Amino acid sequence: MVLGHAVQGGGAEPAIVLHEWLGDSANWDLMRPYLDGERFTWVFADLRGYGRSRTIAGAHTVEEAAGDVLALADALGFERFHLVGHSMSGMIGQYLACKAPERVKALVAVCPVPASGFPADAAAKARMAAVLDDDEALREAIGLRTGHRYTPGWVEFKLGIARRAATRAAQLGCLDMFTGTDVSAEVAGLPTPILALLGAHDLPLYREASVRERFGAWYPNLEVAVCQEAGHYPMLECPPLTAALIQRFVAGLA
Repeated sequence: MVLGHAVQGGGAEPAIVLHEWLGDSANWDLMRPYLDGERFTWVFADLRGYGRSRTIAGAHTVEEAAGDVLALADALGFERFHLVGHSMSGMIGQYLACKAPERVKALVAVCPVPASGFPADAAAKARMAAVLDDDEALREAIGLRTGHRYTPGWVEFKLGIARRAATRAAQLGCLDMFTGTDVSAEVAGLPTPILALLGAHDLPLYREASVRERFGAWYPNLEVAVCQEAGHYPMLECPPLTAALIQRFVAGLA
């Protein structure tokens, strides 16, 4: 089994790009024209139950996802690679970099869930799961994550990505993953270079102060970049800048 994916470019430096809970690899489409395909090979992968991997069933654990990414890298012949993870995949990236430090050259964590996850009781998880079935709840969630700064048309655009992204079972499984997983003790001290790329208009848990407090305690080689005109979706809100920040970081380590 190999995760569904799209390959862009043919450069010697590979980078595997992962997606968030309420979006598949299509989240990155607006950013893709601005990436260097001569120096880098960009692989936009879909986790089990999402996008091109919609028919692949799974347990949707952080361990499974990390193993799937390594299997994809093996299938593509990538001995070492850069990893880009958005939101929940930022947590997957932290775990993978810890478990396979010889494979992951650098991690770009975009608006990432921390390695400690976001613990939630049954009531809180039920409120989060409501966005999977209730369009109005999802519109409000998108608005909260972008500072309610956009037109209804943009919100509907993002809602459409979320509704097409995955099976409900996959999204429920991933919800369990990032609310019920804590690998912070395992990742503490990880020397892998990490860029936390954040949006100034995101929820407080994803903003600079919170990320510096948590990630700064775990990772000695942490850099932080903040997009002042984005919330939780920099690749959709500021595609050229997001591409530049990601590419500048990994190019400096290539």
